[in-house]
Amino acid sequence: MRAIFHPEADDDFIRGLRHYTGKQPELGQRFYRHVNALVAEIEDAPSLFRVYRPPHARRHFRHPFPYAVVYVLKPDYVWVLAVMHFKQPPTYWLHRLDN
Repeated sequence: MRAIFHPEADDDFIRGLRHYTGKQPELGQRFYRHVNALVAEIEDAPSLFRVYRPPHARRHFRHPFPYAVVYVLKPDYVWVLAVMHFKQPPTYWLHRLDN
């Protein structure tokens, strides 16, 4: 199943990428590959990862970066709502469900 990013989730990803690239270009590249790997795992098995928030939003994360990909399943695609840093308020992305 193909993943489609909400425009604000794209912004989340770009902010994280800029942050890590600013620290060290290689770290930015690692972050980019890491998030893309999370998304690929979601695309391969979208219902594998646990429900995180209503209405049936799910999240996928793993170390070393403190970020989660938050998404919902749609009939034909995975709607990525956020690339969420763990220090963000846990519901900051809820308004994106309406778009």
